[in-house]
Amino acid sequence: MHRALRSTFAVVMTAAVLAAAGCASSTESPTAGEASGGAVRGELSVYAAASLSGAFDEMSEAFTEVHPEVQVSAVYDGSSTLATQLREGAPADVFASADEVTMQELGGDAVDPTLFASNTLVIAVATGDPAGVETLADLADVTTVLCAPEVPCGAASASLLSNADVEVDAASLEQNVTAVLTKVAAGEADAGLVYATDVIGRDDVEPIVPDGAEDVVNRYPIATLSEAANRPAAEAFVAFVLSDAGRRILADHGFGAP
Repeated sequence: MHRALRSTFAVVMTAAVLAAAGCASSTESPTAGEASGGAVRGELSVYAAASLSGAFDEMSEAFTEVHPEVQVSAVYDGSSTLATQLREGAPADVFASADEVTMQELGGDAVDPTLFASNTLVIAVATGDPAGVETLADLADVTTVLCAPEVPCGAASASLLSNADVEVDAASLEQNVTAVLTKVAAGEADAGLVYATDVIGRDDVEPIVPDGAEDVVNRYPIATLSEAANRPAAEAFVAFVLSDAGRRILADHGFGAP
């Protein structure tokens, strides 16, 4: 059964990559230079969902190759945690959330949010699946960690489990997917629900695609913040994420089209 599930995961992720790549080839997105009207410089602070860390690290490097006078600093955490910090006055220029609800909570503080990627959930288990997890129902019988319900991955996990009529007494509720995956990889938990992109390229964990995963999709919006200290650089970065180059990076990291 695991072989079939992992084969399904490979097919799903390949389809997601092709979809994102297809979107990139068929959509003429503005370049960073077009959005800013010329050269941009200075410090740029990006707040982004923890699940975006790998993609946005690469995105930042590619962006600074185009704009070498910009110094990008990124903060990654659960989207709801970041949104709370922003509402309390944290100095950021760009915000990228793992769901639309969290972005909407910022109201007018987020300028023209635009969807740029999508993601779905998988069951993460240690390599070799020592606890023998095969389905969502098995999560009720093993040590399982989940994202907290107020975090996008937690809300998605709750929907996925509810749709499957499965109740899980989680050993812990984490503030981001990184923490969930860390506990599974360290053997502190038998399984956890994380985004499909989180397990790509890792050899200490492996994914199981649960039934119904395709029905619970997180769509990621990005926006320049109204109080951005470096608005030209912020607009240029958002444009780069939406550009063909940005979409290719996202596809390489397993994200689907929005």
